[in-house]
Amino acid sequence: MEGLWIALISIGVTILFVMGIPIFLIISLWVVGVSIVIDFTLANIGVTLYEGLNFFGLLALPLFILTGDLINHAGIAKRMSDFAYAVLGWVRGGMGMSALGACGMFAAISGSNSATTATIGSIMHPEMTKTKYDPNFAAATVAAGGTVGIIIPPSIIFIVYGFLLNLSISDLFLGGMIPGIMMVVAMQLACWAMCKRFGWGEIIKLQLSRIVSSAIGAWLGFFAIGLVVWGIYTGKFSPTEAAGVTAGFCLLVGLFMYPFAKRLNLPRDGSLDGASSASSLLVPGFSFKELPDIIMRSGQITGMLCPLIAISVVMQQLLSLLGANAFVTEMLSNLGGYYAILFACMGIVLIAGTILESLPNTIILAPILAPIAAGMGVDPIHFAVIFLIGDAIGFITPPYGLNLYVASGITGIPYFRILKYTVPYLLALTAVWIVVALIPELSTYLVSFQGSGR
Repeated sequence: MEGLWIALISIGVTILFVMGIPIFLIISLWVVGVSIVIDFTLANIGVTLYEGLNFFGLLALPLFILTGDLINHAGIAKRMSDFAYAVLGWVRGGMGMSALGACGMFAAISGSNSATTATIGSIMHPEMTKTKYDPNFAAATVAAGGTVGIIIPPSIIFIVYGFLLNLSISDLFLGGMIPGIMMVVAMQLACWAMCKRFGWGEIIKLQLSRIVSSAIGAWLGFFAIGLVVWGIYTGKFSPTEAAGVTAGFCLLVGLFMYPFAKRLNLPRDGSLDGASSASSLLVPGFSFKELPDIIMRSGQITGMLCPLIAISVVMQQLLSLLGANAFVTEMLSNLGGYYAILFACMGIVLIAGTILESLPNTIILAPILAPIAAGMGVDPIHFAVIFLIGDAIGFITPPYGLNLYVASGITGIPYFRILKYTVPYLLALTAVWIVVALIPELSTYLVSFQGSGR
């Protein structure tokens, strides 16, 4: 009888999910309903919700979200985009390739896919359409570029994954570095091929002076990236400490640059147009009056993520009691060898990623699939990278495709018109995914070089 009630509850919440009810409420209703059915004490929910968030490593989550917002409002993201275009603008499709490069650089500070898509998209999409790119392709480009937001460290989802699986977050960050760069390069090649075929985009002259000038203008962004990478890679900072140091640095930069930038009349969008060589060292910054709104926006995003993480811990307990882990383990074990099980796990992640956002996908599947992969001899860091690349691909696959919705929102282009132009990027990302799965050293080399224990 319990099985029937659990099935009815699961069907009910699935219907609510299709109707558009927030995923936090879906999981919460399922948790409470199943707890009542199996006579699992409801007092456990309150205790586990608290303990689920009582973890020092999770402090990095709101800090990296805040860092992304601070960098965007300070005009640093615009300067980084200008540098990428100065480097790549002489190639056919250079503006699109620079948008993808800018996504990679912004991801190295923000750690969020949606923030990367929204920030770089709002900057680069108008520029791409002005330089004779198809608007739909331009929107697809920034949507695809946002996928690296959860792979290139620091990554918000890597923090959650490490928390759920009790893995070193520093090791996870290092594991995602090489695959993340490969994803950017693969998408840039796909962009170049498409632009060369259809003749999209304007080509600018390669000028060393322009590259140097834009690099000087973006120096604060490079410093922030270097600060994160150096601190984590050398072991000087834990991921949480790195998040705090980077957020503090970006806060000071934004606040103390603002009076100077205002006095020099620097454009608030971060543009270098008309700026002297001296003033190009400054960014527009933000005032103390703007700071509460910036913090509030970051707090709203954190407020959406943290309750979902907390309720997921209760969900994991219930799934374990119901034998879901054992069932999936037995089912996959019947497939046979190492690669059969590995690719079956990848298929499950990809399918789930088409209908779920990365966070609930990670919360639900990672604690089930990771032990199975570990039992087959897959390195935990390697599997984490494989898992999250599959998650990232789901950002531009229907019917969910969160990045496509974000790109649609900032450009005003309908979802399905953007979807058509994501195919080259999906092929490029899938190729990288398979290569990373077949060559574990791409994920584990930097970790082993660091020599940190797991």
